Amino acid sequence: MRRAALFVLAVLLVVFAAGGALSAWLSGSTGMGGRPFAAAIAAVAVLAVGITLGAWAVRRMAVPLADVMEAADRLATGQYDARVRERGSPGFRRLARSFNEMAGRLQEGEQRRRDLLADVAHELRTPLSVIRGTTEGLLDGMYPRDDAHIAPLVEESVLMAHLLDDLQTLSTAEAGVLQLFREPTDVGRLIEDTAAAFSPRAEAGGVSLEVHAHAGPPLNVDPVRVREILENLLTNALRYTPPGGLVRVESFADPGVGVTITVTDTGHGIAAVDLPSVFDRFAKTADSGGNGLGLAIAKRLVEAHGGEIRAESPSQGGSRFVVTLPVH
Repeated sequence: MRRAALFVLAVLLVVFAAGGALSAWLSGSTGMGGRPFAAAIAAVAVLAVGITLGAWAVRRMAVPLADVMEAADRLATGQYDARVRERGSPGFRRLARSFNEMAGRLQEGEQRRRDLLADVAHELRTPLSVIRGTTEGLLDGMYPRDDAHIAPLVEESVLMAHLLDDLQTLSTAEAGVLQLFREPTDVGRLIEDTAAAFSPRAEAGGVSLEVHAHAGPPLNVDPVRVREILENLLTNALRYTPPGGLVRVESFADPGVGVTITVTDTGHGIAAVDLPSVFDRFAKTADSGGNGLGLAIAKRLVEAHGGEIRAESPSQGGSRFVVTLPVH
């Protein structure tokens, strides 16, 4: 804008100079060796050059700006594929680049929203079908109204409620509005307590559950959310570990940095092609048995604490999830 203002000022100066020369010629005082006709020609030439340069400058600014305005109008009507060609001055090129990045993020967000709605509809369809079918059978007298037929209705209702709770947690975390209630927490003790709650499930599945917690000094975290992270990781590890397998939970403290928690299992591991999408919503295999939100929630909760989480599939088999919670 400063360059444009200086250019317009220069054009105005040229126009005023040309006008002055033309006025001098008309008054007979040309100051150019007594050649009024030559002075007039020079004045007209300078004026024409000034007008041409001004028109070129205006067009150089107006065309890129018109491109952005047209693309913005398309974007406002829901055409998220609208993009702007980068041209013009460096400032307008930067504007076009920023606009394209913004439009790309909006398009990606819209696609995620559509995918989420489709996934939620798919996940809710089965329990709703069970509830509707069983209820209609009870009302029509096809099934006796006993506990054996009412219990599945309660189970499916609990499943839907759990799914909706997970979606709410995930959506608030992704939006960056998840509220954390931080307090000094002994992460080692928290790991031991969480693992102890999973011991009956591990024993029932014939899986050994080992805990080696060395978390060091208290960490300023939300203990409820950290416990939720551990629960999701342990649920995932026990689900994919066959009888006779092992699930190991370890933690290490790095003074001044934070705590690293690893959850390792001896299951069939994660395919290399699936590793990049393992934390996506509703990412699951045919035999997972879950709703595909546990790891996505764990990732968002870790990131809400300012930490990092990654998945690995060691060469010897199984899978490993590594969580790093920083010191705040």
